[in-house]
Parts: sequence; C-alpha cells; structure tokens
Amino acid sequence: MAISFLDLALLAAVLWLLNRYTSNKRAHPLPPGPKGLPLPPTKQYLKFSEWGLKYGNIVHISVLGQPVIILSDVKTATAMLEKKGSFYSDRPVLEMCGELAGWKEILPLQQAHGPRFKEMRRSIHRLIGTPAAVARFHELFEAQTRGFLRRMLTDPRSLGENIRNTAGAIILMLAYGYTIKEDNDPVLAVVELAMGQFSELTQNSSGDYLVDAVPLLKHIPAWMPGGGFKRTAKECYKTSQKMVDIPFQTAKKELEDGMALPSFFTMNMEGKHLSEYDEDSLKWAAGSFYAGGTDTTVSAIHTFYLAMTLFPEVQRKAQEEIDAVIGNDRLPTMADRANLPYVEALLSEIFRWRPVVPGGSSHVVTQDDIHDGYFIPKGSFVFANAWHLLHDPAVYENPDRFDPSRFIPRGNKPAEQDPRVCSFGFGRRICPGLHLADATVWLSIAMSLAVFDVSTSMEDGVAIAPSGKYLAGLIAHPEPFRCEIKPRSAQTHALILAQ
Repeated sequence: MAISFLDLALLAAVLWLLNRYTSNKRAHPLPPGPKGLPLPPTKQYLKFSEWGLKYGNIVHISVLGQPVIILSDVKTATAMLEKKGSFYSDRPVLEMCGELAGWKEILPLQQAHGPRFKEMRRSIHRLIGTPAAVARFHELFEAQTRGFLRRMLTDPRSLGENIRNTAGAIILMLAYGYTIKEDNDPVLAVVELAMGQFSELTQNSSGDYLVDAVPLLKHIPAWMPGGGFKRTAKECYKTSQKMVDIPFQTAKKELEDGMALPSFFTMNMEGKHLSEYDEDSLKWAAGSFYAGGTDTTVSAIHTFYLAMTLFPEVQRKAQEEIDAVIGNDRLPTMADRANLPYVEALLSEIFRWRPVVPGGSSHVVTQDDIHDGYFIPKGSFVFANAWHLLHDPAVYENPDRFDPSRFIPRGNKPAEQDPRVCSFGFGRRICPGLHLADATVWLSIAMSLAVFDVSTSMEDGVAIAPSGKYLAGLIAHPEPFRCEIKPRSAQTHALILAQ
C-alpha cells in the first residue's frame, strides 16, 4: 500500500510535536530540593519550611518515587492552585480512608473533576458560601455560644469537650435542623466517633498504612499477617456509614412528620422527589458539613484559650476595647464586630500564629505543567505550606511572636498580610465553610473575653504553664493544657446566667 504525501506530512507533524513535547520536558528541570532525605515522621511542615528558605518558593522531593511539590509563597500558590485550578485540584486516592473505611464520598476526598464534587460545592455555597448567607444564622451562633459560656461557668475543666460540643451543635443544626440534647446526645456521639476516626485515618494517610502505597494489599484477607488494617477499616466503615445515615434518617422522619426545622437538608429535600443517587449525594454533602467544619473550628478556639493563657497582656487589651465599646451590661453580638478592631485583629492572629491545617491540604496535578521554568509532572502531590506562608519573615515581622497589633495600620505602616489569603486553602479546594468558621470563632472569642478571665493554672502556689506545643496531625490541636477560666466579676457571672 503506497504512502501518500499527506500521510508523510501527518507523520512528520506528529513526530515534530512529540519531539517538541519531550524536549520541552527535558529543557525544563524539576524544581530544586533535597536529594534522598527521609521525611520526618511528624510535623513535616516545619521541615518543608526549612527547605522553602533554602531552595526557594517551589521545592521538589521524591517520596518512594512519588513527586511532591511544596509551595512557600502566596503568589506562587495562587498562580498554580487558583489560576491553574482546572488541573491542580484533584486529591490523592486514599485507599485506607477513602476506599476501605468508607469515606470516599465525603467532599474533602472527592476528585475535583467529578460531578458530585461540583454539586456538593454548589449546594453548600448556597447555604453558607458568602458572609451575607452566613448572616442569616447569627442568632443561632449567638444562642449556642451563650450556652457554651454557661457550660464553661459550670465546668471550666472541660474546655475541649465544651468547645467541641458547641461546634457540633451549630453544624448539626445547620446541616439537619437537629437540636442536640444537653447531655450524652446519641447523634452527636456517633458523629464525634466518626470524625475522630476520620482524623486518625487522614493523619496516617502519608504512610502508616502500607495499603496507601501498595493498593493491591486491599485484596488480602484480614486474617493474613499484615492484614490487621482491614479489621480497623471494617470498624471505621461501620461508623462512617452511621455518621451519614443516622442524622439523615432522623431529619427525614422529622420532615415527614412536619417537624423539620430549616436546614441544608430541608433546603435540598423539601418538596422534591430525589433519585437514590441524588439522595446519597445529599446525605454525604450534609455529612461533609461536619467533616469540614467542626475540627477546624475546635482547633482555632482551643488556640485562642491557649494564647490568652500565655499572653495575658493581649487579653487585657482586648477586654479594655470590649468594655469601652459595649460596656458590662450585655454580651457582644455579631452586630458589634465592625466596632471592635483589636478583637478582629486578635482573630486574625489566631489564624496566623497556629494555622489550623499547618501543612496545607494536598492537591494532585492532572497534567504535566511548566511553571516558572520548572517541570511539574502529572500526578504530583502539591502542598501550599501554610505554616511557612504564615510565618514567612519576609511577610510578617517577628513571625513567631503573638501580636494582634500587626493587623492594625499605624501611621505610615500598613497592616500586615491578612492570613485568610491562605489559611483556608486555595482555588477549588478552598474551605467552603470559611465564612461560617470566621463568624463562629470571632463570636466565641468576643463573648469569652467579655465575661471570662483566662489565666495560668496554679498548683500549690506554683504556676503550671502550658507547653505551647501542638500534637501531630493533619489538623493542629494544642497539647492538653490546664488554665483557669473564671468570671471577670460578679456582674459578668450574673450576665452569663441571665442569657
């Protein structure tokens, strides 16, 4: 069969394009980075920060052959993760957490190119995607935070539990219209158990489970040596399904009985006949509220109480502002926010000083890319290292110092960079509940400062200072610490009880 001139021309064009593509890859090096160094087992973001200072804003490492790209500059992270978000927004496939433990349908683990991801994001955005949308729920936030103050007055030693229960109560009301019971709520209990397991599984997804690196292991029987992870996964799977099924079925029954309160569930369910697929999507979207919202809010509020214990001069300055603007006969509300600039700056410093997700969440590149002259291979894991972005000495003066005033302009000195430009993530993976978290954490800070003094705990006349250290994990939580939390006066004590 004769080859025509057109065939030759097409073949030449294909060869030219292939040569150009491959030579283009050869002409552009991988980003610089350390060679053959093992990753530290915990708090990898600290090592990433060192490498960012040494090698530059884009660092490449190889972990068991997997290319990992670390970004240490907001401008670079924005250019790659937002402006090129169409192919920088997928997630790694987590065999243990996603496939085996049943979490693959939750929004944080969804692949960005899938239809379910887009629909979940849209539906959540309609409810809480803007400050104006979140403002509809200010009264709910205020009521739940007043309940938190009462619980702290009664049981100040249970700070962590009280913070978590309040965050859970807000999320369950928003997601399902569900009001938790004051003690031992069964829905909250199963959700809390599931989220504890989810946190553990995602924390360990970087290598503690070999199945994440060798997916074929998921087919081995649980009784075989090395198959113990499958027994763990089976238990976690039961819990993850209960987490989405129990509150969903409870809300469905209330809707049928005409007892349902307005919520994300009713917004998407009322007056509609959903297919099995759509109902399953709604179930996991509602579950995603809790997965994405509670642990991060708990971390930030816990950090606030730690900071007030360690930096009493900041606490006094914030209380002086609240006393001057609001007085002592009522609690702050969301309507007061614009009139409390130092409290606002304190919130910003909480987000900056100890970022909730210090290492940033992982993005996966779905096609080869050239950025700033460097070759970024398809399939690379990309992390915007939030710790470095928020502690960069080129951006923040004395970054290790806790100083809310850095966010208040003084004379010719402008405010330093708002941490929100990176503390909630980037692009299509930015936290969909950022306005919810921003509002609820601010309110907790303002109300707590208005009525409580937080101080170092004393034992036999000796101060027991917190270590200030944080536990390892995807989401940063302070090491357990003791502090004294007492009403500022008899008047504030009465104010808490009167609410």
